[in-house]
Order: sequence, then structure tokens, then C-alpha cells
Amino acid sequence: MLKKWETLPDFMKNDAVRAYYDSLQKKKISMFLKRAMDFVGGVILLIILAIPMAIIAVMIKLDSKGPVFYRQERVTTYGKHFKIHKFRTMVSDADKIGSAVTVGNDSRITKVGAKLRGCRLDELPQVFDLISGNMSFVGTRPEAVKYVKKYKAEYMATLLLPAGITSEASIRYKDEAELLDAADDVDRVYVDEVLPGKMKYNLQSIKEFSFLGEIATMFRTVFAVLGKDYE
Repeated sequence: MLKKWETLPDFMKNDAVRAYYDSLQKKKISMFLKRAMDFVGGVILLIILAIPMAIIAVMIKLDSKGPVFYRQERVTTYGKHFKIHKFRTMVSDADKIGSAVTVGNDSRITKVGAKLRGCRLDELPQVFDLISGNMSFVGTRPEAVKYVKKYKAEYMATLLLPAGITSEASIRYKDEAELLDAADDVDRVYVDEVLPGKMKYNLQSIKEFSFLGEIATMFRTVFAVLGKDYE
């Protein structure tokens, strides 16, 4: 559920965010159902995926040196920092030798990592973040701290809800890595060109938030991963 407006972090309390906050205040039932689905669904998925995730973990260890999980610090509800759970798809310490975003031909990606990314299987460990409440099935993708620091005032509205595994923006920008391939300065192009485009969809999703709408987004994500045109 939403915190009281006066208890929000100061950096979120602006007129632009207030409009989205007031809209969400009218949708308390949908927000309750959203959290219930995240927790119950997360527990069920963990039971189903335990063995496949164990197999993937072994493949990652056999393919390259380093930990099984990638735990970069990200930002979620109300600006809270957390370490996201993802299967490592790049060489160890990749974030220290390149950008925080990944391009399609990134040399840091491992062989097994490329296959995991292609099917989005690297996202499976985020089931732990679902159960903890740091993430939701649907919501703005959790950004790295350095990008959140560059948010415009209105973008802060995306922090009213938990970060998500998928979103309308994720579907629209599913080929984001390829879009950044030709960039001379990946971080600059991401912040100046890609992020504003994604935020347009993220903010629209918050404005039009509903539980059934999130279910629809989950189905569209499945079609997008399978390469189907859902429009």
C-alpha cells in the first residue's frame, strides 16, 4: 500500500509526482491484489523453478569463473536501494570494465550468458525479489543508482510502486541492447534518448494502473519473448 504523502522522501514530493500519487490512492484494491499476486506467485514459481535454476547455476559455473548471481545495486519503491538477483551472464566484475547498460555485441557477455539473455532466463532469480517485496511482476525496470540520480522530477513517480520484472516499456524496448550498439557514449545515449522514451510508457502505466492491466502486460511479455506481434 502507498505511504502517506507526508512520509515520502523529500526528493519525491513534487507536484508532478502528486498527480500520480492521487491516482494510485483511488486503486487500493488493485494494489493489494498486485502484492498478493507477487508473493503467492513468487512462492509457487520458486517451487517450480528450483531444479531448472540449479541446472542453470551449474552451467554458469562450468562456463566461466565468478559467482552464479549478479547482484548489482538497483533502486525500487521510495528510492530504496537493493541488490537485484540475476544469473550472471557476463564476465566477473563486468560493471567495473564497462557501462551499466549492455549493448547487443558486448564482449563481456559469456557463451552461456548469451543464451540466457536470449530467452530472458537470466531474470529467473528475481523470484527472490518478488517474495521479498523489492520487486513486482510488473513495474518500471529497476535502474542502477547512477541513472536514478539523473531522473527528472516526474520520473520519481515510478518509485511509488515496486520495480518490475517486466513492463510495457520493457516490451517496447526489448531490443534496447541493439539500439545502443552504434552509440559512441552508451551512458549518454541511454540517459538522453532511451530513458525518456521508456519513461513515457512507465508513467503512462502508472497513470492507467489496474490489476487486470498488469495481467495483460504479463501476457504481452510472453508473446514478446516468443517473438510474436501483440499489437
